[in-house]
Amino acid sequence: MSIYVGNLSYKVTEEDLNQVFAEYGTVKRVQLPTDRETGRLRGFGFVEMESDAEEQAAIDGLDGAEWMGRTMKVNKARPREEKRQKQSW
Repeated sequence: MSIYVGNLSYKVTEEDLNQVFAEYGTVKRVQLPTDRETGRLRGFGFVEMESDAEEQAAIDGLDGAEWMGRTMKVNKARPREEKRQKQSW
């Protein structure tokens, strides 16, 4: 399972997120997607933790919390949907 973290400051770093989530357990991985064209952070990220229990504790503790001047949106990440191919008729 992975955690979706939304409404992040564009100044946040992977280390910042790691520190916040480490309060709830062992952080295995942090991803902060960037815009392909501008290289700017996209305002959301993903965090993977050691166990489902730690991830749930982080979700419960951080969803709706104010951090870096923004109210975080934290929940279970949904599987990525594959882009549909346009059909040519």
